[in-house]
Amino acid sequence: MAGRARQVSALLALAGALAGCARVAPPAPPSPQLDAFAWYRQAGGKVLAIDPAQSLIAVTVRRGGPFARFGHDHVVASRTVTGFAAPDQGRADFSFRLDQMSVDEAQLRREAGFGAPPPDDAIAGTRANMLGRVLDAERFPVVSLHAERRAGQPVQLTVTLHGVSRTVAVEPHIDESAGGLTASGTLQLRQSDFGITPMSVLGGAMTVMDTMELRYRIVARPR
Repeated sequence: MAGRARQVSALLALAGALAGCARVAPPAPPSPQLDAFAWYRQAGGKVLAIDPAQSLIAVTVRRGGPFARFGHDHVVASRTVTGFAAPDQGRADFSFRLDQMSVDEAQLRREAGFGAPPPDDAIAGTRANMLGRVLDAERFPVVSLHAERRAGQPVQLTVTLHGVSRTVAVEPHIDESAGGLTASGTLQLRQSDFGITPMSVLGGAMTVMDTMELRYRIVARPR
């Protein structure tokens, strides 16, 4: 039973860590941030570089269904965010690689209110399924984010994941100090917003909840 539960947990997580695979999107344009970086090279005013050592994007994925107790909730995180920000123009572009994400760091699980991490073999299975069957990381290796802000309005954040782009309004907390800035906050995305059907196994007895909870801290410093 324990082995079956671990297998089912891995199936749960494969659709929940940022996205699922029910509908395959068209191929994403190659290296979309190349154009963005060219814009920053030509931009006037202050241009900051994202500090990956201090930045974090953490995604919480929760289990659902009548047999949810046999699965696990998961936290998937990136600590390798790179990109640029131009505060004077109200713009930022940043990205991270899926194959550099961590799965179920103990500290991040505690911060999410979860218990101890699943067994190592369950985490390894979750990671393999996430990068392979769910996110197709070989084909879509990068998640890109583009943020723009006009005076008096929320930030418009465009997320490009698995070849699909969606724009949401967010209101981050901005802290400016020492010539740089830190943007932090939370937001929710639904898998279905990206044309994705959340993973379901055992006839719907175990599912991945549609909503993904994102927590972010993006630190940008003078170049």
